[in-house]
Amino acid sequence: MAARSPEPAWTPEPSPWAPNWAAAPPVPIAPPRNRLWGAVGGVMVVVLAISLIAATIPRRVDGRAFAAQGADVGRAYGGTGSNSGKPPKAVPELARNPLLAAGITPGPATCSLPDLGRAAEQLKAYYGALADCLEQSWRPALEKANEPTLTATVSVTLPEHSACGDAPTENEAVAYYCGGDTTIYAPTDWMLSDAGLNKARHIATIAHEYGHHVQRESGILSAAADKMTSPDEDSAADKEVVRRIELQANCFGALFLAAVAGSGSISRSLANAAVADYGRANDSDTHGSREHQLSWAKAGYDGKATKSCDTWSAAPADIS
Repeated sequence: MAARSPEPAWTPEPSPWAPNWAAAPPVPIAPPRNRLWGAVGGVMVVVLAISLIAATIPRRVDGRAFAAQGADVGRAYGGTGSNSGKPPKAVPELARNPLLAAGITPGPATCSLPDLGRAAEQLKAYYGALADCLEQSWRPALEKANEPTLTATVSVTLPEHSACGDAPTENEAVAYYCGGDTTIYAPTDWMLSDAGLNKARHIATIAHEYGHHVQRESGILSAAADKMTSPDEDSAADKEVVRRIELQANCFGALFLAAVAGSGSISRSLANAAVADYGRANDSDTHGSREHQLSWAKAGYDGKATKSCDTWSAAPADIS
């Protein structure tokens, strides 16, 4: 177990659109537990089923893969694409995915979040409103890429079984995304134990998990699954793929924060603190170094476009 440094993880540089970074230090956070449980997914693959995606909040170092029960991430359905006729389909590509084309960005949204409290119903309401805001912001980007816009839900209770098989334990995860049922599982006890009432951490966690949902909708997860080769995702090559997935989810989470910062319930200072939270994790061979977990979040926050989150074209040294 390793405690986080009490110093701020990131001292943002001034920019014309955010002149008061120094006036908005990150909200203090509690020390982490062990490194997170981290598998990737929602799709059944011949060699490896990668099905549950954990939050960037650290719990444990080693990852585990769970088989989805008949889920097919690469063939998403429904949605309201920009083209008439056939519904849009996910495109199983990585760097060439239409979502990562130039000029695509989440749209502005005014997040009206209720009070954050410790009761399960309060957390459910908070996460539900946040998920609605995430969907509203991400919809224009997915529609411009003509990819599906499925709804993701957030559950504050942990099922014994889900569309992604057996759930992890409390020591293995804080929150995770299941592509099989497009649900973010953020159990009340787990989240409060890790984040307390720190809004920045709650928002950063859910935004990261929704980033995995965007990867599922677009077909990025399916394309990544096709690159996995070892039964337990424990090869160096597979861990590199997982790092690219997780670092992109950080970038997508921060990209959303850039789109909504300064409106509604997410003030610019709260958005700054949430982005900084991505840099408060330990080094991980599946989620990247602390430095890169933060640098990819900054790439999304500063770049404001999905192309800034192309971890798939990045050199291995940039996703270590």
